[in-house]
Amino acid sequence: MKGKIKNEYGEILIDLDVISQYAGITAMECSGIVGMAAVNMKDGLVRLLKRESLSKGVTVEIVDNELQINFHVVVAYGVNISTVASNLVTSVRYKIEEFTGMKVGKISIYVEGVRVID
Repeated sequence: MKGKIKNEYGEILIDLDVISQYAGITAMECSGIVGMAAVNMKDGLVRLLKRESLSKGVTVEIVDNELQINFHVVVAYGVNISTVASNLVTSVRYKIEEFTGMKVGKISIYVEGVRVID
């Protein structure tokens, strides 16, 4: 499925992978986020994704003409998770709506791990 925007000139289709990659880059800009995580369902292991694989830690769906975004993140040790999550939601909602012109409905954040930053 693709994001669809209609205007007076026609339709604009945005692939959900593009939106998830942009959301991952935006999340990495937030203070307190170490990286995106990939969870192996088979053995439950969490691994930190490299910068070029950020979209694997983000899932985007369209429900009732609104984007729903799920983040699987690793946070820095010692940060207030609630504050980091609030900043992430605010930043992602603003930037995705500005980038795509689509409404962002629900943003869910799953903290998969904590890492000490060197």
